This record gives sequence, C-alpha cells and structure tokens, in this order.
Amino acid sequence: MIRMFLSENGSLNKIEQPQPGCWICLTNPTESELALVSEKCSLDVDTLRAALDEEERSRIEIGDNYNMIVVNIPMIEQRKKEELYTTIPLSIILTKEIIITVCLTDTPILDAFMNGRVRDFYTHMKTRFVLQILYRNATLFLQYLHNIDKKSEIVERKLHGSTQNSELIELLKLEKSLVYFTTALRSNEIVLEKLLRTDNIKKYPEDTDLLEDVIIENKQAIEMANIYSGILSGTMDAFASVISNNLNIVMKFLAIITIVLSIPNIIFSAFGMNLDFSNIPLVNGAWGFFYVIVLTVVICIASAVYFMKKRMFK
Repeated sequence: MIRMFLSENGSLNKIEQPQPGCWICLTNPTESELALVSEKCSLDVDTLRAALDEEERSRIEIGDNYNMIVVNIPMIEQRKKEELYTTIPLSIILTKEIIITVCLTDTPILDAFMNGRVRDFYTHMKTRFVLQILYRNATLFLQYLHNIDKKSEIVERKLHGSTQNSELIELLKLEKSLVYFTTALRSNEIVLEKLLRTDNIKKYPEDTDLLEDVIIENKQAIEMANIYSGILSGTMDAFASVISNNLNIVMKFLAIITIVLSIPNIIFSAFGMNLDFSNIPLVNGAWGFFYVIVLTVVICIASAVYFMKKRMFK
C-alpha cells in the first residue's frame, strides 16, 4: 500500500502524486508500487526493499542521492489468539526533496503522524521528522516493555499453585520477546550514535534537544529490557522449582491417601481368605462383621491423625 502526505497551511493532507516536501509511506508495497516510487524518486528498487526483509539489521546507508536509516521497531504479532512481541525493520529514506518510509505492516509509530497526533510535525522538515519517528519508536518500546512486565506479573500469580508447564512456557515467550527487544534497542543505539556524529544528514540547532531525548529514551528502554529480562530469567528458574515442588506435594498427598485406604484392604483380605472359619476371630460372632468394620475405621482414622500431626498433608 502506498500513501502520500504533504503538510500545507498547518495541516496534513493526502495527495495522489509525489511533490517536493512530501512524505511517501509504503506499507508492505507491491512490486508495481516499488517500481512507481523508484521511478518518481530516482531510487534503486533494492534500496526500497531493504525494510521488507524481516532480518534486516539497523544501519545508516549513505548513497549518491539519498540517505537511508534502518531501525528496528516493536510490534505485536497475533498467533493462535496470543499476543507475541517481536520486532521488524523500518527504513526512512531521505532524498533531496522527499522523505520515504517503508515497513512490512502498519505501525502505531507512523499512524500517530497520519492521524495528526504529533505536535510540530511537518513533512518538509525531514530531519525533525526522522527524529520524531525515532523518539516515538523509543517510547513505543517502553510502552511494550511495561506491558510485558504486567503480563509477567499475571503469569507469576498463576504459577504459585500450578503443577503444569503452560504458565512457564508463557514466561518463556515473554523472555524471548525481551531478547528481541534488547537486541533491537542495542542496534538502534548504534544508529543513533552514528546519526549524532555524521554530517551527511543535516541537523539543525533546534533539533539537538530532540536528538538527545531520543538517545536518552532509547538508553532507558535498553536498561528496562535488561532489568525485566534478568527478573524474568530468575523468576523462571524459581518457579520451575515451585512447579516441581507443587507436583511433589500432590504425589505425597496421593501416597498418604493410598496408605490409609490400603488398611481396610489388608483387613478385609485377611477375613476373606479361604481358610477354616472356626480359627478366624470374630467370624462366628453375631457382631463380628460390625466389630471388623469399627476396627477398620478406627485404624484408618488413627493413621490419618498420625499423618496430620506429622504435617504430611501440607
């Protein structure tokens, strides 16, 4: 999908043809759309395809008539009604007159610009636009990191009484997401540091504070990802032991119940043996059966009380 925008008279308008100072947004573009933008902007098609590779690394590429910044952005992927956090590349291509963004899917980062939720945004101010995209990318990482932390707390509460691995697997998925985030944020950090040093992308004094804010937000996101990853890793190790312990408690309880219930089986088996009934106590008495039942119940209760005093049921 291809969309074009131009800031005019303080508002963002959608246009049909590329114009100087416009923004071209490519979302999972077709070959014909790539060819159209390539022709209109005098760019190589392979340059436009860079962000369509999910494994593309973050980098800055300096060309003859363009500068390209590739960063990793966070996204939520739906799999079997589950939300999985991962990252995908986003390329920002700066030509002399036009800025182009290419991504595999719609992202809240760019949606905010399209919907007019970003202050002081103008398509012709390319450097500020780039920094605003990078800033919103860092803040989105922080938002998703908070969501992962909340989800991990919910799973932890379920794990306290769990004897299964489903919650542990869910924590493993969250830890996997944190690994993706940490890797992406470190790659983005290298890009930001290079952006700070390079002179190929023109920087204005009024954008210096914004660039510093972007770097600070990205560093904060890296620290949070590392902290959450460490906590989650320790939590998984601890709760793996908890699940094993919970299972041992269940097995211990079942073993005790089996012992208590085996007592009647032993007594009734003795009276059910094919022997001379005259030699078996209580067989010929009128109340013999009743006495055997009472004796069995008393022994079972005594055994249960003994195990309770030994705290074997806990």
